[in-house]
Amino acid sequence: MTRTVVPPEILAAASLLLATLWGFAVFGGWSRQAFCTTGLGSSPDCADRIASVIALSVMVAMVAACATGVAWLGRRESLHGVAVMAWIVALAVLFVGGLAAQ
Repeated sequence: MTRTVVPPEILAAASLLLATLWGFAVFGGWSRQAFCTTGLGSSPDCADRIASVIALSVMVAMVAACATGVAWLGRRESLHGVAVMAWIVALAVLFVGGLAAQ
């Protein structure tokens, strides 16, 4: 049985890209635009629901940011995979919560 090893540089780059995507979705307003904009405009109720989803996603993103920081600064290669998975979970929370908020 062979084991495939992903270099830590690729995982670090993936973590950075996922963090950037999450940042644009939360701070750039992409999530509100994607889930709350209809043909008639934006509803205030949807914006409130998205805000609570964003708050939940921020909690997961804090774990991801800590894992990313420890992986980079502490040179712990084993945490790069954890950081990438945490960013994916933060984006998944945002996406599933956004669908539910519609």
